Amino acid sequence: MKQKIVMKVQMNCQKCRTQALKHVADADGVDFVGLEGSEKDKVVVIGEGVDAVELAAGLRKKVGHTDLISVAEIK
Repeated sequence: MKQKIVMKVQMNCQKCRTQALKHVADADGVDFVGLEGSEKDKVVVIGEGVDAVELAAGLRKKVGHTDLISVAEIK
């Protein structure tokens, strides 16, 4: 089951964005990672068997405040 996870992450600089993308890309089952939003503050993850809560918790530790916006199944 592929799913699309969107998280809003507090990222103040380019280094924070890079760190967030690297952390998410290292997770098991991730196929695609990208940034969305006018301020590039939303991290989009597409993958199979990805644990959204675990990703959000890891981003909170590594980068900063993280809100889980949506988790949707992709057909």
